[in-house]
Amino acid sequence: MPPITISNTMNINNVIIQDLHIVPYMQTYQAMHDFTQNRHEQTVDEIWLVEHQPVFTQGKVGKAEHLLNHTDIPVIQTDRGGQITYHAPGQQIMYILIDLRRRHIGIRDIVSFLENSVIQTLAHYGIIAYTKADAPGVYIDHKKICSLGLHINRGCTLHGLALNIDMDLTPFNNINPCGYAGLQMTQLKDYVFNIDRNEIKQQLTDNFINQLPKY
Repeated sequence: MPPITISNTMNINNVIIQDLHIVPYMQTYQAMHDFTQNRHEQTVDEIWLVEHQPVFTQGKVGKAEHLLNHTDIPVIQTDRGGQITYHAPGQQIMYILIDLRRRHIGIRDIVSFLENSVIQTLAHYGIIAYTKADAPGVYIDHKKICSLGLHINRGCTLHGLALNIDMDLTPFNNINPCGYAGLQMTQLKDYVFNIDRNEIKQQLTDNFINQLPKY
C-alpha cells in the first residue's frame, strides 16, 4: 500500500496537523494503525485532515440490517465505534491520533472535545448546533451534520469525526445513518454561502486543540 502524501504540515501546541486532501479510505485506515503501533512515549500527537472517495464504513459492532440497499459503493468493516456511515468528497474528516494517558484525559472527554470543536466551528458561522446524550455527533434542526467514532489502542485514539460540508447526501438514503432509522442528514452548504474550506479546517483544528490539556 503506497504511503500517504503530505501536502501541508504544521505543529500547534504539541500536535502535528497534516492536511492530506483526498486519500483512499483503506490507505488512511492502515496508516493510522501503523502510526499507532509504531508510536512511543515521545511521539507527537497528530491530526489528519482528509476526504475519502465514496465509501460506507461499518463500526466494529455495526449491524448488517442498517445497510438498507446494496449499491456500487463499497462497504468496509472497521474497528471504530458506532454503526454504519458514509464518506465522500465534500465531507471534512478529522482523524485524531492522541495519547490519552499522556494528557490525562478519558474517552468521554475526547468525545466531548470533538463534538465541541464542531459546535464552536458552526457557531463561527452563526449556526446553533447541539449534541444528544444518547446519540454521539452534532445536530442542527433535528438533522445530523457530523458523525464521530473512535477506537482506542494502547491508550491512544484512532479515527475521529466527519463533518458534512458540500457533498451529495443521497447515498445516506441507503443506510440508517449511525444506526438510526429515519435520521436525516444535513450539511454546511445548506446554511452558509461561499464556504472557505481552509477556514473550516483551521476552525476545527484550533477549536479541538484549544481544549486539549497540555503536557
